[in-house]
Amino acid sequence: MDILISGASVAGPALAYWLNRSGHSTTIVERAAALREGGYSVDFRGDAHLTVLRKMGILGEIQRQQTNMGAMWNVNEAGKKLSALPADLFAGDVEILRGDLAKILYELTRDHTEYVFNNSIAALDEDADGVTVTFERGPSRRFDLVVGADGLHSKVRELAFGPEKEFISYLGLYCAVFTTENYLGLDYSGHAYNTPGKMVALYSSRQNTEAKAMFWFGSPELTYDRHDTRRQQELLEQAMAGVGWEAPRLLRDMRRADDFYFDAIAQVRMDRWSNGRVGLLGDAAWCPSPLSGMGTGLAMVGAYVLAGELAAARDHRTAFAGYDAAMRDYVLTCQKSGEGVSKFMVPETRFMRWFMNQNYKLMPYLPFTGLMARTARKTAGAITLKDYDLSRPAGPAPRPRPSGRAS
Repeated sequence: MDILISGASVAGPALAYWLNRSGHSTTIVERAAALREGGYSVDFRGDAHLTVLRKMGILGEIQRQQTNMGAMWNVNEAGKKLSALPADLFAGDVEILRGDLAKILYELTRDHTEYVFNNSIAALDEDADGVTVTFERGPSRRFDLVVGADGLHSKVRELAFGPEKEFISYLGLYCAVFTTENYLGLDYSGHAYNTPGKMVALYSSRQNTEAKAMFWFGSPELTYDRHDTRRQQELLEQAMAGVGWEAPRLLRDMRRADDFYFDAIAQVRMDRWSNGRVGLLGDAAWCPSPLSGMGTGLAMVGAYVLAGELAAARDHRTAFAGYDAAMRDYVLTCQKSGEGVSKFMVPETRFMRWFMNQNYKLMPYLPFTGLMARTARKTAGAITLKDYDLSRPAGPAPRPRPSGRAS
């Protein structure tokens, strides 16, 4: 089949890899003008995540580019270390910057996948034989299937299923992240400072040559233009006004960052992930929220399962049904792990802040610390992966497709 995928971050290229192996022809359309670099760290943990990475042949490269992060320290306003969270709790078995992972997947697929940057889907018109796709730029094209792997605010989901307000559950927090200097000299570690309802963190990246600044704050749901970076930065400045430690400097540095990211912490909850010849994958289908620590691994597993079901069924209706059946319980388990985390990560009151800091101080000496990491791995591995036959069928291989921008 000729399959269009919307989104060139992680889920989309991972799906393209497996579809290419099955003999399908793949095109990825991406709103951004090029691959998005930067972003926060993402991790993989447990047998299911690592098995998919091994099957793709990229686990070694991810390990080579991993962050090698150590402990994350809680500090007071003067920067004094109060307690440490061990890396095993938040970095999984292997951790990598999202932008570095996206580049690995792009290099893995670019010879057999057509990449169309600086464009997006404007309309979908499905009939019995396929889908006519209207793009924001350039002529319409026909595809057998369309898959939305375009994130929390999926355009494909909106076109095929309805307004995003019907599917998104806001969890009470906003997050911002950007790259800045490692001016604190952090050595494969991070520092985090909490005030009631807010957190500022700075952690080293790229072998300590730079750092990632992260801001978290609780708020009623905000209304703003998601493509207006300046307005998002103003909202962050307003929310973090008066916060101490390194917040004032980092907010100044924010204005110079070219990879600023800002969004709500939310989950996507849907009764089905397909509608006719249109399917959803990754955060577009089931975003568990960054608080779960499962989103990227879940997307990679989902890509393998969707391609596997398409290869096994040879019929999109049967394949989509099999995909849903294989992933549904796993997705719900991973989503549950992200619920309620915000109250512990960003305490709402001074008492809760004090209480959590006391717990962090005791954590290295408590037996349940290892249990928490093992529980996260158990959640990440709560699926039995089928051994799909995703080898290319007999016949000529798909013609390598050029990468480039839409005219």
